[in-house]
Amino acid sequence: MTLITGGAKCGKSILAEKLLDKFGKKKYYIATMQPFGEEAFAAIDRHRKIRAGKGFETIEKYTGLHEIRLPENCAVLLECMANLCANEMFSDSRISDPEERILKGIGHLCTLAKEIVIVTNNVGSDGVDYGAETNSYIRALGRINTRLAETADCVVECVYGIPVVLKGRLIL
Repeated sequence: MTLITGGAKCGKSILAEKLLDKFGKKKYYIATMQPFGEEAFAAIDRHRKIRAGKGFETIEKYTGLHEIRLPENCAVLLECMANLCANEMFSDSRISDPEERILKGIGHLCTLAKEIVIVTNNVGSDGVDYGAETNSYIRALGRINTRLAETADCVVECVYGIPVVLKGRLIL
């Protein structure tokens, strides 16, 4: 498992796709962004264009990763953990323990996939004090990212398009 983090528009997606360029079997892109509003639709369209012709089959899954069925030894690119966390926390069905549900879902994907690349965001470093719900989200995403980083083989932070390896070895 490779975990890629960083700020907005820093090259995380491009790096994630590049890591799976040479994967010769089935590749799945698990898209977690719910298309709400013009900005979301624009981001989704941009990502589809970037992925075009790269052999990914897209699965749109906003919650409940543990429900996904995939063939063994495939590759998975999950984008993005920040969206998934928000979806699980603030969906109409409000999950009692969204962090554990997400981690259980990632564990499930890891049992199926030969390679998994997870894109997440660094949302807790701006030092701004937000409202209670937003602070709860930031803390939850931070805990999820920490747990994923502990188990990941490689952790990379993208800084201005430059991958900085924090753990393991980046193989391109």
